[in-house]
Parts: sequence; structure tokens; C-alpha cells
Amino acid sequence: MTISAVNSVKELQFKTLEPKVLYFGTPVALISSINPDGTPNLAPMSSFWALGWMMLLGISLESQTSINLRERADCVINLPSPDLWQHVERLAPLTGRDPVPGGKDSRFRFERDKFGASGLTPLASEIVAAPRVKECPGQLEAKVTRIHLLSGDRRLQEAGGAVAVEVEILRVHIASQFVLGSKHIDPRRWQPLIYNFRHYFGLGRELGKTFRAET
Repeated sequence: MTISAVNSVKELQFKTLEPKVLYFGTPVALISSINPDGTPNLAPMSSFWALGWMMLLGISLESQTSINLRERADCVINLPSPDLWQHVERLAPLTGRDPVPGGKDSRFRFERDKFGASGLTPLASEIVAAPRVKECPGQLEAKVTRIHLLSGDRRLQEAGGAVAVEVEILRVHIASQFVLGSKHIDPRRWQPLIYNFRHYFGLGRELGKTFRAET
């Protein structure tokens, strides 16, 4: 670290605050699952991370996705490109729960056909029952291996609670224009959709914001 860099760090001024969310720039995914009646559900999420071919998904306990994954392990983590942000946002105020849970009824509405409402296209998976999203350049077929109830955070409890869902990735589909050789993804061409404090970004300028954004 240079002397000038050290000096600039020393000059930083800080404020203590309690932001409503801690989304310091996370990728967006659309998770597809299977409803009890066999129809597909599709929901946006931005709380997930990967280690090897395992992923941990943070999901609202009151969501239809959470219910579906407790009853059927099949799911697909679909990775949208930045140009799909408006399709993602169409899903944001929707829920597959009917009736809408009490904590959501003022801002969310029930929608049975999530694919139709979002303008996205279901595509049959190769291993799992849940469909992929045809327009997403990344599609990860997966099965749930374990579900953990998250507790201790009053903010989570006030929002209805949440679960951390462990899934094993079984098959990865990547649009060919982002593939290098036989097993690598080109980081110079791959562009994830980023959720940054409830605003949508690519790896560049802001694209728009979710209906829940307060800035």
C-alpha cells in the first residue's frame, strides 16, 4: 500500500447506522420450484452463495418457494443477465401464496402464473422436475439436501422468518457465448445482474430499481 493510499484511509469519516438491508451488491437469481398442484413457481432472490457445487439459498419462511422446497427437493437457480432486470422486477411484488401472508398483503399480490406474469419462458430441465428459464444465460439444476431455520435476528422474525436452504447443483447450463473451452465461463463476457441496496446494476451503470427501494 502506498503512502498516499494510507493517508486517504486515515481521512475517512464514518457514521453508525442501521440500514434495513445489507445487500452490498449481490447477484440476482430466479429460483423455480414445483407447487403442490404440479405447476411451476418462479421467484427472485438475491441471498445466496456457492461453495464448490453446493449452494446456500436464503429464502423467506412465508414464501411459496420455501413451502415447495420443504415438500419437493427439485429446483433450478436461474441466473438472469442485466437486460432481464425488468422481467425480474415484474416478479418482485408477486407471491405464489394464496391467501397472501399477513406480513405481505399490503405490498404483494397473489399470482398463479409467474412465468406468464414475468414474460419469461419455461424450459424443461434434464434432471429435475422444476423448469429452467429459457431467457436466462445461466441455469443450475439442483436438489435440496438440507433446510435450516434461521433465528435470532429480530428483523428476520418481524419479516416472517427465513430459512437457509442447502442445495446440491446437479447440472450447469451456460449460454454458449459465455463458455471458454470445455469447462470455463469467460469472466470478460459474463455479466451478472447485481442487486445493490434494492437497485439493479450490471457491472456498470445502474439499470433501475425494485419497487421496495427507498433511495
